[in-house]
Amino acid sequence: MSLVLDSAAQDLLFREARTASSFSDEPVTEEQVQAIYDLVKYGPTAFNQTPMRITLVRSPEARERLVRHMAEGNKAKTAAAPLVAILSADNEFHEELPHLLPHFPQAKDAFFSERPVREQSALLNSALQAAYFIVGVRAAGLAAGPMTGADFAGLQKEFLDGDHTPLMVVNIGKPAEDDAAPFPRSPRLEFDQVVTTV
Repeated sequence: MSLVLDSAAQDLLFREARTASSFSDEPVTEEQVQAIYDLVKYGPTAFNQTPMRITLVRSPEARERLVRHMAEGNKAKTAAAPLVAILSADNEFHEELPHLLPHFPQAKDAFFSERPVREQSALLNSALQAAYFIVGVRAAGLAAGPMTGADFAGLQKEFLDGDHTPLMVVNIGKPAEDDAAPFPRSPRLEFDQVVTTV
């Protein structure tokens, strides 16, 4: 083995981890979510920007509003999950960057004066952060159910604003004991199908 991470941790984060569709009744606490974020915030992004925003949908009223915007196949599991997070990209993330500008002066003109550049960067880097977040959920011993089957315009209007672009909705919790993957794990491409050395 060439990896430092032990085999059990590799299984927890990647090999044995699956997207959960049903969850136990065990709640997901604010402390767990904070621990997840406090770990994954160190994942690399361009200029160390952190454009991803997390909206936790906890109240029954907010959950009902959210479910209305989910695709039909995602409604029931979103209604029943212990916790649901809406992940979005903050297109005004540059307002949090001043402390970085002495280290990255080239970022000032790009991010502060050109919104299309800022939006593209927010989308790419918040997508990176969303992937880190999902792995962080697994590191906490929980399962994540990321979904893009939703009315994103409706989500934005209902929960965000014009400066935040929805990325995905993530159901979070302990998988139910009878939560069985509906099909075997899909195959992945092998190393020599993906990697080219020049």
